[in-house]
Amino acid sequence: MTRRRQNGYSTTQPYADLSDNELIVQARRDPEAFGELYERYVDRIYAYFYYRTGNHEDAEELTARFFHRVLERLHLYEDRGVPVAAWLYRVAHNMLANWRRDQARRTEVPLEAVRINGEMNVQPEEIVVTREAQEAVMDLIRELPEDRQTLLYMKFVLGATNAEIGQVLGRTEGAVKSLYHRTLVTLRRKMRQRGW
Repeated sequence: MTRRRQNGYSTTQPYADLSDNELIVQARRDPEAFGELYERYVDRIYAYFYYRTGNHEDAEELTARFFHRVLERLHLYEDRGVPVAAWLYRVAHNMLANWRRDQARRTEVPLEAVRINGEMNVQPEEIVVTREAQEAVMDLIRELPEDRQTLLYMKFVLGATNAEIGQVLGRTEGAVKSLYHRTLVTLRRKMRQRGW
């Protein structure tokens, strides 16, 4: 059992030491266990939705809907030897696909929302050029099919393995490797076409 500090008081968190699989089992019976699952994944799920939508409000709404859906579907989860994270990202991926189908527009990350590491020591012209390049690459990525965007996000932002990505996309590890290679070739070709 571990202790966490909230508002200066020490509280006992009986579920903090459980594995994700054990936590799912407990969360079916106990809301506190679901609270622990929420704490473990809320930032990552929000980041996934924000990266994919480019909008804080949409990401917050999707994150809230995601955890509501997971709570409703806890009884459907079966431990098949894959990480719980793969199941969670599969739910998020499916929700995002449905949300995109319902949207008539595509949102973009405003240029001022993009932060560059270490920009305090960089000249303003360099910041603008770097931001423009980042936005151009993001535009290219947003042109890719949904599964390729998910693959790139999971690979580069989450650091997921090909096996974990395969679980989310419903593909084999070999198929993920092949899709990854084709995606990079496509991006390279589009960048050359645009003079990069």
